[in-house]
Amino acid sequence: MTDFHDFFQEKTILVTGGAGAIGGNLVRRLNDLGAKKILILDSLSSSYEWNMAAGDRIQFIEGDILDEEKLRWTFKQKPDIVYHLAAHFANQNSVDNPETDLMVNGIGILKVLQYAQMVGVERFVYSSSGCGVYGLESKMPFKEHDVSIHLHTPYQVTKLLGELYTNYFHSMYDLPIVNARFFNSYGPGEVPGRYRNVIPNFFYWAMKGLPLPITGEGTETRDWTYVGDIVNGLLLMAYRDEAVGEAFNLGNGEEQRVIDMANTVNALTGNEAGINFTPRRDWDVKTRLLSCIDKSRTLLGYEPQTTFSKGLENTYDWFAENWERIDTHAEFPQVRRDVKDVQDQGVPIKTPDCVKFRA
Repeated sequence: MTDFHDFFQEKTILVTGGAGAIGGNLVRRLNDLGAKKILILDSLSSSYEWNMAAGDRIQFIEGDILDEEKLRWTFKQKPDIVYHLAAHFANQNSVDNPETDLMVNGIGILKVLQYAQMVGVERFVYSSSGCGVYGLESKMPFKEHDVSIHLHTPYQVTKLLGELYTNYFHSMYDLPIVNARFFNSYGPGEVPGRYRNVIPNFFYWAMKGLPLPITGEGTETRDWTYVGDIVNGLLLMAYRDEAVGEAFNLGNGEEQRVIDMANTVNALTGNEAGINFTPRRDWDVKTRLLSCIDKSRTLLGYEPQTTFSKGLENTYDWFAENWERIDTHAEFPQVRRDVKDVQDQGVPIKTPDCVKFRA
């Protein structure tokens, strides 16, 4: 186990998107490690202040990465390390709103990189997407050199664009960048919503007593990676000199079937509504996802620690502990109508003891 304490205690660290699921867990870990100062820059457009880490050494700046004034003020604090996690997330959202996706994920990272270069940061870690930069022609398991230019959503395009910009700043200005390619992150801290990931959404629907909608046949696989393991990888990317100028997969290195995940969620929550199968979305063309994490193991010392079953249990525990806030802020008006319709028909809905239905 790497001892990060001495390293991070001397650092001022900026986390853009630090109120989100990965960012929030990263900030909490940095705070536990005694980082000198942690700056969070987040617009709260898809995150919530109640879900954000707090502490004497944590400073929250509510603002957009496209806002020059907020960026100028933030970088006056002279961060040593920048974790650029802010993004317009994710695939379906980018299909519905491609111009916003380009502005935030394209112009946004360019602006942050410019300020990072001007103040001379020691490390710039960018959150790319392992689920996005590899294409149908990329060989499984995905290795870092085998990226694709044949992509299927604006989100995938702009995530690759971000890597092109970080590589440009590294080659032109010698900015010490690292590209982190996340694979299907899940775990405590992610509030469900229309454009969020499938696992928090499944927990939400299951705790509402609704059937879980699987797009496809359920035999599709994903490389779900626990957020705590991703945070460990991000810490290593700032700590290891060998990381500079490189891209790394942060995955679990294992395939899990969607239907098995759905059944586990239903079992954990006591949901008896089962599963509904729906047509696959037009852009959802990858039936399998699997990362190769050999490079991350060799150069970073990265090693996933949390089994998928344990990660799902931890996620359910977080949902149970925070249910009222999650239910208040989850952006699923259709789900609320569905639950009410079922109740009006006199059909009982079984939910766990911790859950109270909010009309």
